[in-house]
Amino acid sequence: MHAIRLHTFGPAENLVHEEVEDPRPGPGQVRVAVAAAGVHLLDTALREGVRGPAPELPALPTVPGREVAGVVESLGEGVEDAWLGRRVVVHLGFAPGGYAELAVADVARVHEIPPNLDAAQAVAMIGTGRTAMGIAQFAELGPGSVVLVPAAAGGIGTLLVQYAGNAGATVVGLAGGPEKVARVRANGADLAVDYRDPAWPEQVRAHLGGRPATVVFDGVGGDVAREATALLGPGGRHLVFGWSGEGLHDGRPHLVEGVSQQVLGPVMMARAGGPDPLRTLELRALTEAAAGRLTPAVHRFPLSAAAAAHRALEDRRTIGKVVLEP
Repeated sequence: MHAIRLHTFGPAENLVHEEVEDPRPGPGQVRVAVAAAGVHLLDTALREGVRGPAPELPALPTVPGREVAGVVESLGEGVEDAWLGRRVVVHLGFAPGGYAELAVADVARVHEIPPNLDAAQAVAMIGTGRTAMGIAQFAELGPGSVVLVPAAAGGIGTLLVQYAGNAGATVVGLAGGPEKVARVRANGADLAVDYRDPAWPEQVRAHLGGRPATVVFDGVGGDVAREATALLGPGGRHLVFGWSGEGLHDGRPHLVEGVSQQVLGPVMMARAGGPDPLRTLELRALTEAAAGRLTPAVHRFPLSAAAAAHRALEDRRTIGKVVLEP
């Protein structure tokens, strides 16, 4: 099969499209003919040799990628024959192997893809979607809510805009550049503004007519987060799930007096509940997509263009979830 391999930590150009040995499913595993593989910002950090939240760096050479969707074409020992030929999606956790034409996964982690989703959409929901569902648990949204979504054209931001709109909230989406702003507006935001315009906070205040924001979904940090949280009223919620932006103070998100701030991570799992909280959130995300309440945005690249996909993601030139297609 063909796969993307990383032989040396470093820039995106170190991702090489080459022929490798087919993986074999072990006991309790299935082998998937991959139709779509998800690309995550964490993948770019691991490629550089930065561990981040991963328990350890992968041993080299490695095939990156942790989210795949496709058709089950081979079974390991102990797996029911009924899985053969099914369209499935799976998050591999921190195990690599997704950027490939074939990938193996534990059958216990696999979900069947709803009939109305394609493989790329399913990949978006199994990772980005489950994160969005985890974040949304803390918002307590309703018709009186006023929600600010920085990075609203990204994979998570796209889903949070839809989720808030479905709850009846007033939704303000922030994005960088006219194309992304237009996409946020088309995605249902009541107001879409370009955070690169220094006057954007005043545009938001004028639109809201004096109403304060009640929730900021913050995956950006930096100056954008500081200006967004300044629009929160007393008792507002600053829900932090990342800080990709610049300008953090001592590596921590900005604090605003009178605002409840929660930095989300493992706490999302505790709130999800059930014997397998990750699977609970994955099922919730896939169910919302299957029902048409959430529609992920997908930015597609050929598998062979993984390096270009990484560069585009790092340069913020992508819209929605980045997906590789063999």
